[in-house]
Parts: sequence; structure tokens; C-alpha cells
Amino acid sequence: MQDKKKIAYFASFFAALIVVSNITASKLVSFYGLVVPVAVIAYPITFLITDVVSEVYGKRTAQMIVNAGFWAMIGATMLIFLTVYIPPAPFWKDQSEFQKVLGSVPRIVTASLVAYLISQNHDLFAFHFWKKVTRGRHLWLRNNASTMVSQLIDTAVFISIAFFGVVSNEILFHMIISQYIVKLLIALADTPFCYLLVRLTRMPRVQENDA
Repeated sequence: MQDKKKIAYFASFFAALIVVSNITASKLVSFYGLVVPVAVIAYPITFLITDVVSEVYGKRTAQMIVNAGFWAMIGATMLIFLTVYIPPAPFWKDQSEFQKVLGSVPRIVTASLVAYLISQNHDLFAFHFWKKVTRGRHLWLRNNASTMVSQLIDTAVFISIAFFGVVSNEILFHMIISQYIVKLLIALADTPFCYLLVRLTRMPRVQENDA
């Protein structure tokens, strides 16, 4: 029962991060001269979650969470599209701003869907590949090796689809490099949290088995 609750929490948080990332990805920010979508804050955490779930509960459970995230993206896109194009009340004057902020979400989500399916499935494959190679040792290696390559794939695919034609090719390339550098730093920084979450997630299971 405890395991089911924890998996539900992981899946819920994962889906929330995916939806928030899609909504916020259209805003660009400058981070120490690096131009990145603000979604770079939320989205990298999804790889941490799947790595923890993969380590504790296995590939099948992590794949279930990835699949659930995919459908969360689809559902969110449909609902956002509906809310944008439902005629507003006559006295409400913010429709143009509302549409300007959320109207780009379908393109962002299209980019996200393609990048998501490729990168998240690669992450699962790579994580378990390195787990097999290392015979279950060196969590830090599979956490970083799988995430770093997956983040590169995700960044290149997402930025190319989401912003091609919107910004110049020079800015597009700069965005890919910039976002990947930020994601790379986040991937390196999340390793201690990966160990901590794996340890905390496993603790009740050990107690239950010892009882």
C-alpha cells in the first residue's frame, strides 16, 4: 500500500511538472547571458523523478509514469485550447492578453510531445542500460549518463520545433546551447537529491520487510 501511494505521488508531481513546463515554455528569460525558456526550471526535474522510480520500482513503473505524463500533456492542451477560444464575457477586457500568453501553447506542446517521447524513452533505456552494465552499482553514473544525453536530445528537438521561424537561426542555435548548459548544470546538481529520494523512498519498504 505504501508503495502504491508513493508511486501515485511521483506520478502526480511528474504530470504537474509536465503541464507547467508546457505553459511556461513560451516565455524566454536571460540567465547570465544564456537565453532559455523559463520551463527549464521545472522540466529537468521530470528526469530526476523517472530515475528515482526506475531505481526503486523498475522500468515498467517508470514507463507507466512517462505514459501518464504524455496523456496529461494531451489533456492539458485540449483544455487550454478550449478556454482560449471560448468567447469571453462582454465586460472582460483581457482576452487578447490571455490569448497572447496561452495561444502559443499548442505549438509548444507539439514540440514538447515529440521531444518528450524521444527523450524520456531514451532516458529509461539508457538508465537501465547503465544499470545492467554496472550491475546495479554507481547510481550517480546512470543518473548522469542517461539524463545528460536525454536532455541534449530533448533540448535540440524541442527548441527546433517550438521556435523555428519565430527567431533567427543564430538565436535558435544559441537557445539550444544555452538551455543545454543550464540543464547540464541542473543534471549534475540533482545527483545528491537522487540518492536522497531513493533512500527515503526505500526506507518504509525495508521496515515493512523486517517486520
